[in-house]
This record gives sequence, structure tokens and C-alpha cells, in this order.
Amino acid sequence: MAEGEVSARELTEGALRRIEATQGTVNAFRWVRAEEALREADEADRLRAAGERRALLGVPVAVKDDMDVAGLPTAFGCAGEFPVKGVDGEAVRRLRAAGAVIVGKTNTPELGQWPMTEGPAFGATRNPWDLGRTPGGSSGGSAAAVAAGIVAGALGSDGAGSVRIPAAWTHLVGIKPQRGRVPTWPDGEVFHGLTCHGVLARSVADAALLLGVVGGPPVEVRTPRRLRIALSLRPAYAAVRHRLEPAARAAVERTAEQLEALGHEVVAEEARYGPVGPAFVPRAMGGVRELARRVPDPGLLDPRTHQNVRGGLLLGGAVLRLARAAERPLRARMGELFGRYDVLLTPTTAAPPLRIGALDGLSARETDSAMITACPYTWPWNVLGWPAMNVPAGLTAGGLPLGAQLLGPAGSEALLLSLAGQLEGEDRWFERWPAGGVTEPGCPAPPSLP
Repeated sequence: MAEGEVSARELTEGALRRIEATQGTVNAFRWVRAEEALREADEADRLRAAGERRALLGVPVAVKDDMDVAGLPTAFGCAGEFPVKGVDGEAVRRLRAAGAVIVGKTNTPELGQWPMTEGPAFGATRNPWDLGRTPGGSSGGSAAAVAAGIVAGALGSDGAGSVRIPAAWTHLVGIKPQRGRVPTWPDGEVFHGLTCHGVLARSVADAALLLGVVGGPPVEVRTPRRLRIALSLRPAYAAVRHRLEPAARAAVERTAEQLEALGHEVVAEEARYGPVGPAFVPRAMGGVRELARRVPDPGLLDPRTHQNVRGGLLLGGAVLRLARAAERPLRARMGELFGRYDVLLTPTTAAPPLRIGALDGLSARETDSAMITACPYTWPWNVLGWPAMNVPAGLTAGGLPLGAQLLGPAGSEALLLSLAGQLEGEDRWFERWPAGGVTEPGCPAPPSLP
């Protein structure tokens, strides 16, 4: 656009065509703003012609359906008739202020509870790398939209890995920033501080640009100094037997080898998470209970949601206060690691993407067990509130994406992004595209963000 080779309207028309071309297969979107987006694109073109420049002026993006967009409901994956919102949430307002064109809101499982983006309200969102697999969750619609080439970047939210898990399973960069960096207004703390808004993109530069827009100041991606990196393969204790599948282990070990080849020191050392589970569960279930009160017809909720609502009631009050109070000592415990290392490297998931329907028909307890078995590595950082990100870590023999997780102490987004940028320079993961992405003839995948 800066060179005049393409207009905002052309880019937006292309994104809308790609939504239409993939909605019957990938099913990334709950709501589409076709007419509104084209009007916003025309206004962006007018402003650019008048000499105005903004970070995302005229760039089509998508946001997860737990964020308010004026003129659309915020159903958060639930069935039923939800009221239309009158104003944007703050993260969306910041996108607009940067000139972004919001083409729609993406699918998410009911109240963001599961790492699979499926439900009776919208069906199943599918992984562009294998349409029989999930893109993950709960920001699965946003991840699928970026991976399929519908848009170049999208917002998601992360309360237990909901940005990082789908990023890993769709070959994307996904960032959960420091708690509080990206405002969650009109909500205060979401899930009692577990949930942060984050970003998904194909490249580190695009992810850094989006993060700078919604959670400024801008992040500069530089070549980092030589770092000490701890490699940990053992997840936090969660009363579930864990099995790191060989492909997932090989992916993170390959990432460790790449980091060593880049000149960093990688040392195998297991993280001492401590009793992080009891600090997580009351906050998670309490958050489900609070959000379920907003649903117009609770009778349409999944039985597992009702079970979690009851858990939120039982674990409220003093138990919830103790869970919040545990955060400080847990940070001190994990902070000891960062007195000796700069970054912690772990798998993002213990397994490749699950099959569509893998959680169907399970009880709440069975669902929790299946989730933790596949995705045991991400949720402790939501308790700590510190930055975390996924980087692509290659494909299985069957062509399914896997990710590696870069974890840092408070305020370490710039360091993590810079390290990810080094890896990207070697791996160039943004050049790999899935077969289930853009299928419309004459409608190429979008370029990277400006």
C-alpha cells in the first residue's frame, strides 16, 4: 500500500473472498463485517491519499469473539441471542486507531474453556493443515484465519494457553504478553487475572507490530546477546499422567539445537513450578461461573460448563483468595530460575493437533484429563502473569505443525521476540503454507503486515 501497488479496498475484498471460500471448510468466523469493512477500507484509502500514515492503515485483521466490536454481539462461543455491543473494547479501539480494517470475529469454544474450537453454536473450526484436525483453542478461529491466509494477523486471548496452543498447531507465532499490557476493558480482570489478550501472526515482525499497536509501546526486534536458556521437558504437576509424544519432543529438541547453533547456551534443567495447580483451578472455574451469568439462555450451555460453574461456586470465597495469594510465592520460586537463565524453553504441547471431535461425549473430568494430557505446558505462565510465546518448531512426518514455547520473566516480550526472530531467520517458517488455506483462483495469500 505504501508503494501504491494495492489499495485497502483490494486487500479487504480479498480477505472477504477468502472468508467466503474457506468458511465451508475451515469455518474460522462467527461474524463477518463485509459492508462495514469495505467502508472502512475506502476511508483508509482516502486518508492514505491525503498523506496520512498509521501502523495498520487499511490492513484487514480479525479478532476473537470474546472482544467487543461495536455493532456485533459478543457471544464467546455460546449459543443464543446476544445483545449487540454499542462500543468497541479497548484492544479493538486501538486497532481502529492504528487504521486496521476489522473483517470479522472469529470462533472460540464455549467461554474459552477447551483447546478445541468446536461447539453447537457454530460447528467445528478446522485446521488448514489437516481439515480432520482441530486448530486448537480457545483462539482457534483466529489461528485458523491467519494460517489459512485469510488475514495476516489476528487478536486472540490466552487464559491457559489459548493463543499459544493454536499457534503451535497451525504453524504461527503466538504471544501471550505480560498481564495488563493489553487492556481487557470493558472487563477488569478476566478469569481472575489468568486471561490476557494476545496476538497471532505468520512472522515475528508482524506479531511485534500487532503487539505494539494493542499493547504499546512498540516492540523493537533486535539480535539478542548470547543467552543462557534452560530446556525443560517436564510439565507442572496436575494429577494427570503425562506423555510427551516423540514428535513433540523431537520438535523442541530441534529448536534447542538451533539455538545452540545461533551461539546461545542451552542447558537441560527442569523448571520448579511448585503447587501452581491449586493457584489455577479456583480462578479458572470462578471465571467460568462469572461469564456464564452473562449468557441469555443458560439452558443452551454444555453440561461441562454447568459442572465448571458449580466448581466455581465451591472454590470461591476464601479458596479463591488463597489461590490469588499464592501467586507471589510462586513467582519468587520461578524467579530463582531467571536468576541463572534468561529464557525457559519447553514444548508448547505434548502432542500434535487432536482430531476433530476428540472431546465429544466426555464428562467434565474426562475432558480435563484429555486437555491436560495434550496441553500440559502452557497454563502455569497464566498464573504467573509473565510473557510467553509459541514459535513454529516444524512438522510431523504426516505434515502436522508443532511448536516450541519461549518463556520469560516479567516484561520480557522484547527479549522473547528477538530470540524468536533469530530462529525465524534460520527457519523461515512463514514461507510454509497449508494445503487447506486459500483456495480461490486469482486470490493470493495476503502479504505480511507493513
